[in-house]
Amino acid sequence: MALPAETKQKVLLTAGVLFLIAAVLVISLIGGNMFGRKEVIVGTTIKPEDITEFYYTYDTSTNPPQYQRYRFYVENGKGFFYHEKREGNHWPLAEADATVKGTIPLTEAEWQEFYSCLEEGVVTKRVENLDSGDSGPWLFLYWKNDKGTMQVFRFAGYGKQKAFEALCESLKNRTE
Repeated sequence: MALPAETKQKVLLTAGVLFLIAAVLVISLIGGNMFGRKEVIVGTTIKPEDITEFYYTYDTSTNPPQYQRYRFYVENGKGFFYHEKREGNHWPLAEADATVKGTIPLTEAEWQEFYSCLEEGVVTKRVENLDSGDSGPWLFLYWKNDKGTMQVFRFAGYGKQKAFEALCESLKNRTE
């Protein structure tokens, strides 16, 4: 039994609309995963050569206030480590309160050790945070495709964070 021409047109139109809806959903899912990522993984999306800077900052107002910053960065294709400790009897501690600081160039092995501490860590978007009283550590990873927003870092686990802190202590001792 043949369908009337008007019915055929409705069936084709409905099929076309359903196909278009399915195509839009697929594109949205693929595009959302590629362009609107909620998080990226160091070692999967972010490679060692993509990293431009990493900050680890601990800052607390308790008595006595404490401030420690570790910074890894790349300058002219070479990796560097910088650290700064601030001490005083007031809060917030300012740059003028820095009592110990130093910079050293890193060997390729040291850069790789740094990277291995970050590997499998998660990077998410920056969001405004109005919480107060949190001493951190505050962790920010700047990389070639962060688009100015995907910069908040979280270690893959406590062991990785402790390995990172031990590496920083070791490097810090070389600058003093």
